[in-house]
Amino acid sequence: MAPNLVPNFEVKFLLKSSDVLTPANDLAPELTSLLSIPANAPAIPIVVLFLDTPEKTLTAAGWCPRIRRVGGKDGLELTYKKRYPIQGEDIDAALTTANHDGFKGKKGGDKDDDDKYLAQGEWGYEKMTLSISRDKKVNDAKVKGSKHGGEVGELSLPGVDVARQVMADEAPSKFDEDGEDKKKGWGKNLLEKARVYGPILTRRWVGQWQGVKMTVEVWPIVLKDGKGVETIVEASFKADTIDEARDKRKKVTDLFNAKGWLVPRDSLKTQLVMDNY
Repeated sequence: MAPNLVPNFEVKFLLKSSDVLTPANDLAPELTSLLSIPANAPAIPIVVLFLDTPEKTLTAAGWCPRIRRVGGKDGLELTYKKRYPIQGEDIDAALTTANHDGFKGKKGGDKDDDDKYLAQGEWGYEKMTLSISRDKKVNDAKVKGSKHGGEVGELSLPGVDVARQVMADEAPSKFDEDGEDKKKGWGKNLLEKARVYGPILTRRWVGQWQGVKMTVEVWPIVLKDGKGVETIVEASFKADTIDEARDKRKKVTDLFNAKGWLVPRDSLKTQLVMDNY
């Protein structure tokens, strides 16, 4: 059998927005100082939307198609992500399951997919999940002049018809040929019926703590029940191995616990978006 994909790891921490944000939803000075983020450093704006059918068929199959535009960068970033549950820290079992689904390591993938799928252990407070992602970039010229979804902050995103078409045009084979019957067209057919979940204007800051590169993202998610906005603050770092991730995870957990900032649960940003938009 072909080898499994080799993952890296992203460790995520949900922080108390009331403690780490200012009234204007900027990072509080104590947090920026802790993470060596320059005072008044501008955040990177990122606007995100997700696609799925009204019945959330793609989510049920483990897929999360996403379109994103990052401030200061040209083009749209497309991501086709499939998630697998992990029992405890047994990421190897999840990687083997993904291997059986065709997500193989070097010398084992399909011709057009070799070395293009990235495996990552997403490690939150409560659990770890394996994500297999395929990223693509679409030049703005491809959607220039088409109907778009308006401006979100200073960033534009395509409207639902264009979003469907762009995601379908760029769909990798493993997304398009998934489903129970593994038939070609499964993914594209569902995208034709998809609606948009979002968009959400998020902001990102990058700092470091004791040599560990730390990212902080703020996601304001409008609640559909009319109860306002739930603001998710997520701090994260990446590591190459599970041992490195485990060691640094304990240190950062202890740090945020000592500050009283840590929320003892997973952030579930994507799930909140899918439930409220």
